[in-house]
Amino acid sequence: MFSSRLALDMKTKAQYKVKNWNAYDATLKLRGSITFWVNEEVIEQWGNQQKTGKKGASNYYSDVAIATMGTIQSVFHLPGRQTEGFLESLFMLMGIELVVPDHSTLSRRLSKLSVELPVIPKNNAVHVVVDSTGVKVYGEGEWKVRTHGVGKRRTWRKLHLGVDCESGEILGAVVTTNDMADCEVLPDILEQIEQPIEQVSGDGGYDTKACYDTITQRGAKAIIPPRSNAKMQQP
Repeated sequence: MFSSRLALDMKTKAQYKVKNWNAYDATLKLRGSITFWVNEEVIEQWGNQQKTGKKGASNYYSDVAIATMGTIQSVFHLPGRQTEGFLESLFMLMGIELVVPDHSTLSRRLSKLSVELPVIPKNNAVHVVVDSTGVKVYGEGEWKVRTHGVGKRRTWRKLHLGVDCESGEILGAVVTTNDMADCEVLPDILEQIEQPIEQVSGDGGYDTKACYDTITQRGAKAIIPPRSNAKMQQP
């Protein structure tokens, strides 16, 4: 998302020429390679071992089976029936003797499936990448655009994020109006991060003295490229 290398001339675009064609060609072919690995715990937990004790039959498939099938459906953008056939073919090629849930069972169970993502504790200092993006406002504004076109005063919101560079986990998030600059929100983002911060990376929008001071107070290193109109600050 960001480059940690400070560019002396922001207008100069680096030109690269591929010379190692054999390695480059092999890398392109690897992009089409697919490798599947099914954990032994998933195979053992495929069938539902817990009975509800209520009237009627209990679920035959476990939540693990439904979550696995739903993940494959989402990754490969497959409809329900194609997901069922794809997983059956996959199990047959891998020699796994498991019954695949039908598409109607998948659709019914997914709407009630509760997935808990574990939070991995971090003991070491993190490298935080900060940026913002625009979020459209739906409702009356969208109706006005369809009816009368885009107006000069159309409103939207900004979502400011602080992301762990290593894991991609969102560590801090702030929503503001579109008139808030990125540099103004940086203290609020870093305040949400409890663990130590090693480095903060951002674009030129964070190239202000206040941002550098905020990052320094957290004992972190700032990697921010200078803006095109940046000047040396006299001591």
